Amino acid sequence: MFDPTDLYELADDVPELSDPVLLYHFDGFVDAGGAGRLALGHLLAELEHRVVATFDVDRLLDYRSRRPIMTFDTDRWVDCESPRLAVHVVEDTTGTPFLVMSGPEPDREWELFTRAVGTLADRLGVGKLVTVHGIPMAVPHTRPLGITPHASRPELINGQTSSFGRVQVPGSVAALIEHRLGGEGRDALGFAVHVPHYLAQAEYPHAAVSALEAVTRGTGLVFPMDALRQAAVRTTAEVEEQVQASAELLTAISGLEQQYDAFAAGSNRENLMAEPSQMPTGDELAAQFERFLAERDDE
Repeated sequence: MFDPTDLYELADDVPELSDPVLLYHFDGFVDAGGAGRLALGHLLAELEHRVVATFDVDRLLDYRSRRPIMTFDTDRWVDCESPRLAVHVVEDTTGTPFLVMSGPEPDREWELFTRAVGTLADRLGVGKLVTVHGIPMAVPHTRPLGITPHASRPELINGQTSSFGRVQVPGSVAALIEHRLGGEGRDALGFAVHVPHYLAQAEYPHAAVSALEAVTRGTGLVFPMDALRQAAVRTTAEVEEQVQASAELLTAISGLEQQYDAFAAGSNRENLMAEPSQMPTGDELAAQFERFLAERDDE
């Protein structure tokens, strides 16, 4: 039996924490609009933090499927962007410490990694594990973003329900952590933000705002949000400019709005698409946005 503690290394000065929240997200799984990546990246950019644990990525990653970027200069290799999977201790705007775990999703040893997270949670006194990510949905950007909450205990999400029934989907390490550690009696929850499917491949800061607001409601942590909200306003304005310039996009978005409103009004609680025959496909909408997204990349 392998020792899960061999998968990570603790810093020399690990602080004594009192029941902190562990907020986590891994790059590599579905994350429409970059909701989880942008949310945690924003926190690490805005708040003081330091690393308290690092994982052995040589054991966890398949480099041939995700090759690190190396820099060649004239006649020699001068740099390699080595991947990092780490846990940081952070303080929110009220001075409350919490933990952020981020990095690439492991390719192998999922069960051992999950046990390693459990032992690390014990060492750091974690009271609650929380994850966030985005999922593509047939919703318009002109309506509030929905959220599907999930948790190891209904009380953690105040008994909220979702429009999903029982489904089978490809797994992720984030989901396995909630499933396995929640099954051991730990408090674990997550929030999946509903991102317009035609913006799923773009960075959509509004989704990250919704994700962090959900975390605040679920944990009481308070985050600096001004910069992220400003980025969301700019992105929404850019999207709206593109929509207004295209009669075809206007018609497609109008159709999404009608179906969203019909669903919200309760006329069709079984399916978000109230009128499937009028529903534009994700490919149709995405094709209209290709030029817009390319122009944003160029800028």
